[in-house]
Amino acid sequence: MIDFRYHLVSLIAVFLAVALGIVIGTTQLNQPILNDIQNQVTDLEQDKRALEDRTQALQTQVDSANAFQDEVAGPLVGNALEGRSVLVVATGEEVGPETIEEVTALIAEAGGSVSGVVRLLPGYTDPSSEAALQSYVTGSGRPAGVQLPEDGDAGALVASLLAQVLMVPPGGAAPDSAAASSVLAGLVSLDVLTQESTTVAPADFAVVLTSGETEGDDAELRNAALLELVTALDATGAGAVVAGNAASAGEAGLVGVIRADPELAAAVSTVDNIGTAVGRISAVLALPREAEGTSGSFGTGEDTQPVPPVPAAP
Repeated sequence: MIDFRYHLVSLIAVFLAVALGIVIGTTQLNQPILNDIQNQVTDLEQDKRALEDRTQALQTQVDSANAFQDEVAGPLVGNALEGRSVLVVATGEEVGPETIEEVTALIAEAGGSVSGVVRLLPGYTDPSSEAALQSYVTGSGRPAGVQLPEDGDAGALVASLLAQVLMVPPGGAAPDSAAASSVLAGLVSLDVLTQESTTVAPADFAVVLTSGETEGDDAELRNAALLELVTALDATGAGAVVAGNAASAGEAGLVGVIRADPELAAAVSTVDNIGTAVGRISAVLALPREAEGTSGSFGTGEDTQPVPPVPAAP
């Protein structure tokens, strides 16, 4: 008779044999697998080091190119803006002060002067600000002699007002600086813009600096308000250039919106690499071309030119 104890011992022996077989089998298999994994890790480490070396080499080349561009920027722009003034408008907080400083410095190297720096706040393009803006522009904020569009919305009205007090018409008389100060003070009190320079005077040209894409459900309305301002500045003065980073050339970016509209693109020059010396050179060189009625798209985006034609040396 085979009792229960015999069955129990047999089962235990079977399980032990199976476990031992698994251990022996996996031990034999593990080593080749481990070797293969180790080889892959070694290869990846070598690839990583090679990529790091390549990245470092490319960064060195970029730094060298940027240093060269900074050195030649002044001579390239020459006296492109000799005796001309430029208003600088930042469209939001995303435009850093270093960008403004670099652009204004190159304007000076080109023989021009910066008449002032203004930064638009979110309230400027906020649809909820329309009633307050329209009331101000058509009421106490409107200086004598300023003619506003009869059928324009709030964006068109405030854009027209700003353009008329901040831009010098080609061949015409400069607006009264006191009117510009008064209008800006009123808009500052409405929290739609800030004045970042001690004074702001009427200018021949405008450079509108932007960054990134406009976000939110009201992005289209906000961009429309900015386009009204750009168009008004360009039409009233000698010309305007809109300059931003690569992201600003996206579908919802100000540069991208202008480039997507053939009529706007033909009227206003755009730059999509303002963070580089080449981009700043493009922005400065595009201004006198605007005065001649010639606009272009410059930068690294699709269907752009690297830089505007450099003026011939005298």
